[in-house]
Amino acid sequence: MSAALPESVDPWRMVQARRVFEGRLAVSSMPRLCGALANGQGEVGYMMEFGKDEFGTAYLRLKVEAGLSLVCQRTLEVFEWPVVVDQSLGLVANEADEAALPFPYEALFVGDGALAPKDVIEDELILALPVVATRPGAPIEDLPLANLPADEAAAERPFAALADLKLPRH
Repeated sequence: MSAALPESVDPWRMVQARRVFEGRLAVSSMPRLCGALANGQGEVGYMMEFGKDEFGTAYLRLKVEAGLSLVCQRTLEVFEWPVVVDQSLGLVANEADEAALPFPYEALFVGDGALAPKDVIEDELILALPVVATRPGAPIEDLPLANLPADEAAAERPFAALADLKLPRH
């Protein structure tokens, strides 16, 4: 059964009901993610499935697909970065439960409180962003060291300038 994404859910009730949420969200509705993007255009497709596995582990299976606008750090051009997330999150109430999570689950601390599904989607998209955005196929400019201006004296004695900074002894 698929339903629209609510703002907040009780994760333990969702697990018991084995709820599934599918749909689309505007990228612009995720302000933390938009702060890392070139713009907030586009949509994110998602599927969230709550349940328990054969060992009784409560989980949230999350699948997300999006094309996110990034700025290439080589060319400074905006390009679309395709993101596909397929994550299995083990729901845990405290840190002690984290150690008991079997593979392949990653811990999602929910405690006894409510869970904001959109925030989970936004968190996973932020984690999927590259550290340095580079458009595939962007040219790498070679800057050979031979073409850089060199001060031979500085190359021979790189810390010579520190001598001028010495404090007088008393």
